[in-house]
Amino acid sequence: MRRLAAIVLYTALAFGANTAAAADLAALKTGEMRKLALADDLVPASEAVFEDAAGNQKQIADWRGKVVLVNLWATWCAPCRTEMPSLDRLEAAMGGEDFAVVTLATGRNPLPAIEKFFADAGVTHLPILRDEHQVFSREMGALGLPVSILLDRDGREVARLIGGAEWDTPESKAVISALIDG
Repeated sequence: MRRLAAIVLYTALAFGANTAAAADLAALKTGEMRKLALADDLVPASEAVFEDAAGNQKQIADWRGKVVLVNLWATWCAPCRTEMPSLDRLEAAMGGEDFAVVTLATGRNPLPAIEKFFADAGVTHLPILRDEHQVFSREMGALGLPVSILLDRDGREVARLIGGAEWDTPESKAVISALIDG
């Protein structure tokens, strides 16, 4: 009985915290973040496997414990290419123990094309990751590109932004800081 009471208490506290976090994020939806759609439920991210530049298998769970901004993109996608430098600057400014930007090229994006684009755009802080068969993207319900998905430290979707954005603005950093401080 004590265990059941503890479970009910922790569940209630978690829902209260999630409600408060959602309210905090809603208040921060200004500037570029006006397009941010807050998740109704905290659903875990896909566990689909994708590859890094060396061909090693990765999963979003590899970043568990951090707030993560997953960006689904492609080399042929103009808005994706436009926003990538701001994602790189965001990773340079905020990436570390508590936060990471995870850029995941979805579909047919040959490694040489990604490397050339990163070099041409001056992208030096972001990982090269590929979801060649679009399993992760499909499981996350991405219907177009770019799509950026904010995950909490437990790997659950907190918010999503469809379309391009400038990710290194004060408004964007405020949203991410609120999740980190959560």
